Amino acid sequence: MPETSPATGLLLTGGGARAAYQVGVLEAIAEIRRAAGPAAGSGNPFDVITGTSAGAINAAALACGADNFDRVVAHIAEVWSQFHADQVYKADSLSVIGSGARWRMLLGLGRFAANWMRVKPRSLLDNSPLADLLQRMVPLDRLPQLMKDGHVQALAVTASSYSSGEHVTFFEAAVPMEPWVRSQRISVRDRISHQHLLASSAIPFVFPAAALPMLQGHTEYFGDGSMRQSAPIAAAIHLGAQRIVVIGAGRMHEPREVPGPNTHSGYPTMAQIAGHALSSIFLDALAVDIERLHRVNHTLSLIPEEARATSGLRPLDLLVISPSERLDVIAARHVDALPGAVRYLLGGSKVAADVKGGALASYLLFESGYTRELMALGRSDAMKQRDEVLRFFGWDA
Repeated sequence: MPETSPATGLLLTGGGARAAYQVGVLEAIAEIRRAAGPAAGSGNPFDVITGTSAGAINAAALACGADNFDRVVAHIAEVWSQFHADQVYKADSLSVIGSGARWRMLLGLGRFAANWMRVKPRSLLDNSPLADLLQRMVPLDRLPQLMKDGHVQALAVTASSYSSGEHVTFFEAAVPMEPWVRSQRISVRDRISHQHLLASSAIPFVFPAAALPMLQGHTEYFGDGSMRQSAPIAAAIHLGAQRIVVIGAGRMHEPREVPGPNTHSGYPTMAQIAGHALSSIFLDALAVDIERLHRVNHTLSLIPEEARATSGLRPLDLLVISPSERLDVIAARHVDALPGAVRYLLGGSKVAADVKGGALASYLLFESGYTRELMALGRSDAMKQRDEVLRFFGWDA
């Protein structure tokens, strides 16, 4: 892109398997740029790349291939289109049922009995296979040189500390940048590692917390970065982005739920409650932050340009692309693809029969049938906003 272009940021949100939607959007953006011709450039269109949870993994993979945007998007798409749950967590019956049995024993026997029997489950599922996938998918050793060569300015991933209660953004940047501190959220300049990605994507209760050494010399345990994330867009702004592409994972444009024959009026199942809780963690903060940013932009538009110039305040150009269909409804169509032991753990046939139960499944369905459908939806939604994409980047139609 031209050197005079404003710094462009990218925010990839969390959501477990829902992050497949982001990959389809990125494919569409790459296709739109190719169609725009050589004037649109061939380098990485995103100077600042930020991500949370599974979005942090996609963000890191994208940054590590910033010298060839089309190629790295194709690589990420290949991984997501061929996904199987056993690439993310141990899906065999022995591992899943054993873990589930420990949780049930803990809940059934009480704290005293559980301590006496040394039953201390760390998570519902074992995500150790994900560490192997990250080694192949995210070559972080390339990142320092890519930054030095100017292909990308900054990468940031977020995680939530169980130890301190703070929301932490870990960032790596090409130039010196002062860390920022806000109420209950801080930043730490660090060399991004696969352990940071495991920490950011550790869905609470589902995957185990990840230990990270802090600058003060102590170790803290971290879980999914979507927890307590009050300002998802802030990291990209702090790192210098003047315009930002936000790719969501639900609730922005998707239709509201319409009661139907599959809507149960009885007491909610555990899968429904868990799905509702995860949706609150992953989806609500982004919508609130976008509304806040639009209000700030509107307020700034009411201030005379001369006064605004001396204040240091500026409006932020935002392009939001999010699902036009409910991802939990899509997940309900694919729930039978979940590993049998996981499906049993989540309630067996009740999960498959209940659309609301699809909310929980939508985060754990790392299966190609589901991820490919989300990728196709992402491509379709982005293509519907083609004119907005062209305007945002200044590409010639």
